[in-house]
Amino acid sequence: MFEFSQLAVPIVQAPMAGGLNTPQLAAAVANAGGVGSFGFAYTRADKIAEDLAKTRALTQGPINANFFVFQPVESPSKKVLASALQALSELPLEVSGELVIPTSPFFPDLEQQLDAVWAHPPEILTFHFGLPSSALIHSAHSKGICVGVSATNKEEGTAIEKSGADFIVAQGIEAGGHRGIFDPLACDSELPMADLVKQLVDATTLPIVAAGGLMTGQEIGGAIDLGAAAVQMGTAFLCCEEAGTSATYRQMLLSKEGRNTVYTSGFSGRRAQGIENQFIRLMENKPTLAFPIQNTLTGPIRKQANVDNDPEYQSLWAGRGYAKSRSMPVSELMQVLQSEMEQF
Repeated sequence: MFEFSQLAVPIVQAPMAGGLNTPQLAAAVANAGGVGSFGFAYTRADKIAEDLAKTRALTQGPINANFFVFQPVESPSKKVLASALQALSELPLEVSGELVIPTSPFFPDLEQQLDAVWAHPPEILTFHFGLPSSALIHSAHSKGICVGVSATNKEEGTAIEKSGADFIVAQGIEAGGHRGIFDPLACDSELPMADLVKQLVDATTLPIVAAGGLMTGQEIGGAIDLGAAAVQMGTAFLCCEEAGTSATYRQMLLSKEGRNTVYTSGFSGRRAQGIENQFIRLMENKPTLAFPIQNTLTGPIRKQANVDNDPEYQSLWAGRGYAKSRSMPVSELMQVLQSEMEQF
């Protein structure tokens, strides 16, 4: 079974949904000594199988398949739905066709998604938003697959250890994308990555993977010094030529405008961190549907913005260190990061 000590470079390329992860990106990271990942949150089983097979053909290095642990969600009432639709209709954006009202089922069936994983087993299986079932963890272990789960606080970390999982991804408040807190209605302690890693190292015996705005080798070295076995980096890879990042998205990451990153529920119904834009500002304090119904509802808006090369209505997920983004092939970035680590 996979162990972090096997890595030549202690880097896990973060799983990112929406086409940002590609077989070429995951394979390039694995070939350079790290872990290549896929964010399969909303992906159909046939696409999962295709991506895993293509990646395996490009590398024998470790691959990570990541999934969301969706919570049950009920159809919104007519009143709630009308309020959410009204908020989106007021946006100054022309969208081709009408917004489609989502219908049940609102998210993929995890067991069906995992059928593709069992058929094309990666070295690692990770989960976001909560704990997978003990039966699922057992199934993964029976196939030699290592299991990791994201935590945003000490209590989640200890629950992960009790579940039988093999490692914890410590998601600091600096991390881009969706906040992994188990209960989105609970008070979020919003711990910085460094504080969270130190707490989890003291509270658990599992290996800790530090995540949260890390962009340089010096920052990786700092996380390792805190006791992390490895780090997880997503934003750092978005401007690599192998990533599926759109041209507009890349421009915003590399821009010298210096926009802040902020958290918003406007795109998906659940807090996620990205580069501030007009959509986020206009949707502040506006009614939204529950996750992931809101994500489906806003899909046409994001798609239209992408077609129009309009960054103001795209979900530009990014960690707080995105200003340090570098545009280069994965092999070069991994070499730079390793060199910076050695100089730490």
